[in-house]
Amino acid sequence: MALKLQSHIERVLWDQHQISRRVGELASQISADFGGAANSDSPPPPPPPVLVGVATGAFLFLADLVRNIDLPISVDFVRADSYGSGTISAGAPKLSLDLKVDVKGKHVILVEDIVDTGSTLSCLIAHLESKGASSVSVCAFLDKPTRRKVHFQPLGQGKFYKGFECPDYFVVGYGMDFAELYRNLPYVGVLKPEYHK
Repeated sequence: MALKLQSHIERVLWDQHQISRRVGELASQISADFGGAANSDSPPPPPPPVLVGVATGAFLFLADLVRNIDLPISVDFVRADSYGSGTISAGAPKLSLDLKVDVKGKHVILVEDIVDTGSTLSCLIAHLESKGASSVSVCAFLDKPTRRKVHFQPLGQGKFYKGFECPDYFVVGYGMDFAELYRNLPYVGVLKPEYHK
């Protein structure tokens, strides 16, 4: 099956080794930002964050990221649907799965597979703010700034962590899909047009 799926890929943008290295770097950055030993001259580090994966595309990225973070973190998921089975974001995401973890007064890191128009993230940041999160950061595996329509802002002291800047191609693999297929590819590749038109 994997070989058949691979024949649908025009080219690989990031392979397993590049992905693994970059995810490790992001995890180290998050660990440093939320950890570290406080001394008398510096303020204490913030409490460990709650990592919230945006289902379903971020599940592999989230799993790899949390295994590399050296902090006592909590993990949860939300689901915001904006694509359906198409290739273009519908723009107005619907929340179909909400958090179980209480984020009131906590630092939240939203973990996304790809930031495209920014609509989903903007909606989720506002949702987490309404639940009382003290800050919301975004950790996106891919950022596609050429597609941005909504310029979201992290909440409070939140930051924007990003893995790779993605050209304006329709990409699949490493959790990202087209019509629920291709998530299991271990790399990120460009899907041939005949398979998503």
